Amino acid sequence: MLNNLSEHEVTEDKVHDRVLLIDGLNLFFRNFAVINLMNESGSHVGGLGGFLRSLGTLINQIQPTSMYIIFDGTGSSTNRKNLHPEYKSGRNFRITNWDMFQHLDDENEAKADQIRRLIHYLECLPAKTIAIDKVEADDIIAYYAKHLPEKHGSKVYIVSNDKDFLQLINEDVVVYRPTEKEFYNKETIKNKFGVLAENFILYKTLLGDNSDKVPGVKGLGEKGIFKKYPELLTTPLTLDNIFEISAEKYKEHEVYARVVLDKTRLENNFKVMNLSNPLISDEEKEFLEAVVEEDAPTLDVVEFMRYYEEDGLGRIIKNTEYWLNNTFRILNSFKK
Repeated sequence: MLNNLSEHEVTEDKVHDRVLLIDGLNLFFRNFAVINLMNESGSHVGGLGGFLRSLGTLINQIQPTSMYIIFDGTGSSTNRKNLHPEYKSGRNFRITNWDMFQHLDDENEAKADQIRRLIHYLECLPAKTIAIDKVEADDIIAYYAKHLPEKHGSKVYIVSNDKDFLQLINEDVVVYRPTEKEFYNKETIKNKFGVLAENFILYKTLLGDNSDKVPGVKGLGEKGIFKKYPELLTTPLTLDNIFEISAEKYKEHEVYARVVLDKTRLENNFKVMNLSNPLISDEEKEFLEAVVEEDAPTLDVVEFMRYYEEDGLGRIIKNTEYWLNNTFRILNSFKK
């Protein structure tokens, strides 16, 4: 046995080997909605405490070698609203139960306060926190999901409940959906949606996305789409392929005719939803690449615990100092 071991080089994990990309607002809002925790002063702290606890769970589960927590920047929807003015409109609705807040304004203020405070906590952890004005978190995550495997050979784990990220799945990219507690790979896409992972963006373009106010093709549903376009099940396609198929069959069904007539709108919808071409400038890409080369912040247990005690989060994480050291300190140990 010892002889066999000596023949093989022992390799250590490097900082870019397993990269955790977290959709910050998505994870925060999920915790804010489901954890109705009040501190001793009567302030809601469920989003804040739940986010930190979830972060620890994700690290223990995935065991990343580096972690990025990415937020939408100020005016992040601007670029897509220029393409589609209704994009993400009408999203200001109550997401918690009615018992916690008397008014929507109270709820929104609690969200904002907790997010601001969350940034202070994240500055104490060995995680890179990123937000760029007028850029969505989706675009930054999409850029890293392509850049990190190409440049550093990384295995990327995206954490979000947003189905938009499923289009990025390939051999190097996995999506974890916290609501389902499930990792999505190419096989999962095939099993759950029936479509090839490579065609998921076309599937979304044709069906639309109600949550983002992006309409699909009228008369085309989740079951009917494969009757009209069975190629989505077996062959990687482009949007031009969809238009070609529709042009050849437009007399067979009104759906094909609608696709042909709505070509300009569908091309625009594709641009809005397509994360393989993220809406990021060259200057912003240079900034993101520079962040990759930086060392992660050093774990600061003392400052974290000061915030933790001030905010009255004592009930949310047991043995907090041990949890911090046992969970996060390893992220400062990996070499480039």
